[in-house]
Amino acid sequence: MDFKSGAELLNLCEKEKTVISAIMKQREIDNGEITEAEIEVKMHKVLDIMKASIKTPLIHPEKSISGLIGGEAQKIATFGKSTGSVCDSFMNRVITYSMAVLEVNASMGLIVAAPTAGSSGVVPGVLLALQEEKNLTDEEVYRGLYCAAAIGYLLMRNASVSGAEAGCQAEIGSASAMAAAAVTEITGGTPQMCLNAAGMALANMLGLVCDPVAGLVEIPCQSRNSLGALNAIACAQTALSGITFQIPFDEMAKAMYRVGKNMPMELKETALGGCAGTPTGCSLKCTTCKTKAP
Repeated sequence: MDFKSGAELLNLCEKEKTVISAIMKQREIDNGEITEAEIEVKMHKVLDIMKASIKTPLIHPEKSISGLIGGEAQKIATFGKSTGSVCDSFMNRVITYSMAVLEVNASMGLIVAAPTAGSSGVVPGVLLALQEEKNLTDEEVYRGLYCAAAIGYLLMRNASVSGAEAGCQAEIGSASAMAAAAVTEITGGTPQMCLNAAGMALANMLGLVCDPVAGLVEIPCQSRNSLGALNAIACAQTALSGITFQIPFDEMAKAMYRVGKNMPMELKETALGGCAGTPTGCSLKCTTCKTKAP
């Protein structure tokens, strides 16, 4: 079983009378030449790593090697419990968890690239916050991960998930699309609704540049993970409401790729433009170089 586009994926779902996650799981079994039991063991490991990566920084916050980030997730978690918080508990957890994973990544900890290290906070931040909010079982979260994987596979195949190739829209945008589809499926949405949510998420992130300060996956990467996570929630809610995004997912994927190809190289992971190119961004680069020097 295989599919090469969103349209083909929808056709398979209709033909088999099933959901995206089931199609993706079967594809992995067929193409990977592994058993269902083997793939489930791998998925269990993925979820275990994700759970650890959202919680560790809240208990033991650690500065990144550069010192640019570390401890932000714990601060947000604490503030979310105060009367001054502008978010409800669910949204605050989404922000907290998505940013926490980037702290683990920046301090050389273990994360799951979903689809990349720089965007690794979006999918777990959204799905694990939702699990707590809705009392979802791990099996329901696995469904979300398979659905997210299907979207990620299509974007890798037909567009890009690389910031160096197509900007941050290809990393955070893709992760946001993956999370949006996942949330939509596990909360009862149809396969078409999942692709509507994913396409909308890509559209909202279209044109986002990749401009890591000092060339490190820290600033503004950490806060952009929370942005991608919140965007995923908004797009899932919109799709589940029955609102159809007029541009098909496959067309949005191609549009994202074309926009990325048209970006100047200064805005594609070179740390020469955007946030990285500001006077403060440049000074932070010099500071981190001194920090890392022997």
